[in-house]
Amino acid sequence: MSVEKENVVMSKSYAFALKIIDLYKYLTTEKKEFVLSKQILRSGTAIGALVKESEHAQSKPDFINKINIALKEANETDYWLSLLKDSNYINDKIFVSVQPYCMELIRLLASIVKTSKNNFKSI
Repeated sequence: MSVEKENVVMSKSYAFALKIIDLYKYLTTEKKEFVLSKQILRSGTAIGALVKESEHAQSKPDFINKINIALKEANETDYWLSLLKDSNYINDKIFVSVQPYCMELIRLLASIVKTSKNNFKSI
């Protein structure tokens, strides 16, 4: 009997995508904002999709590439969050309910990229 190990970054990126979807719904219904909200929806949900893709990467370099792109999407999402806050589309309360999760994903993904690159070089 095998027990599958939980993929922490997959779980966290999926939960983050759900937060981003809720934020998108709020922005489009309450604030009638349709441009920035679409940008953050795309980048915020792409993180988990790329992590999921990386589970079946064709090679170690392919895995590193997919995780690195997920990192870039997380970084972009952080930019859109800051822009939404500074343009007053979201208040501080909403910002702090989402942004720390984005930063956690950035740290996790950066660590995975760094470790994977180091492990690949030592082969």
